[in-house]
Amino acid sequence: MDNQEISCIRAFADQVQIYNCKQQLKVAENSFANLAQVLNLAGNEVRLKILFLLNQENELCPCDISDILEMSVPAVSQHLRKLKDANLIQFRKVGQTIFYSLKPNHLKVIEPLFQHIQQAELAL
Repeated sequence: MDNQEISCIRAFADQVQIYNCKQQLKVAENSFANLAQVLNLAGNEVRLKILFLLNQENELCPCDISDILEMSVPAVSQHLRKLKDANLIQFRKVGQTIFYSLKPNHLKVIEPLFQHIQQAELAL
């Protein structure tokens, strides 16, 4: 890259546009932080698969996820803990069994990712 590609020469700065853009970012600050956290956690292939499975099945226990992903229950539990700590999933207990599900407020963020995966599979 030469210097001409990265330099900026403008006749005047549109101060209204700059102010408006800054305000939009400020208003959406929490949304950006939440989305970045979701995408960061979903960036791990195992956690993305877990989120996908929970989206498809509504809820699963760690043993089910372990069998599906062919991983140990402790390994699955570590991923579930990270997702739970990030407030992406919730759980309910039935006797000794814990069932995990996605928190509804994150569905709008991650469902398009899963739709992309499903559309890619249909194209094959």
